Amino acid sequence: MRYGIKLSKKQSPKTDEELKRMSNIPYPSAVGSIQYGVQCTRPDVAYALSVTNRYQACAREAHWGEIRSIFKFLKRTKDMFLIYGGGELILEGYSDASFQSNDDDAKSQ
Repeated sequence: MRYGIKLSKKQSPKTDEELKRMSNIPYPSAVGSIQYGVQCTRPDVAYALSVTNRYQACAREAHWGEIRSIFKFLKRTKDMFLIYGGGELILEGYSDASFQSNDDDAKSQ
């Protein structure tokens, strides 16, 4: 996800023109393609996908822009990969409490 971008259902298409334009954009198909990549080889974009996945039914240009930015990131980093291994395994835990940052239903993401 690009820094500073907040997506919301309030951004959903309002006019018939917006609905028609967004109906021609393959948003669900694009989300599914990224989901396949996350499952198989690219867990690094899982969070961005989880955020954009919420808006399949009411996608707008801002949501589509985030999907395009995920594809651009994947294209730029196609030659990079994760390497697991090394020394002794040390278990560490982290928590990210976003405290109601989801404007749609006032839940933590």
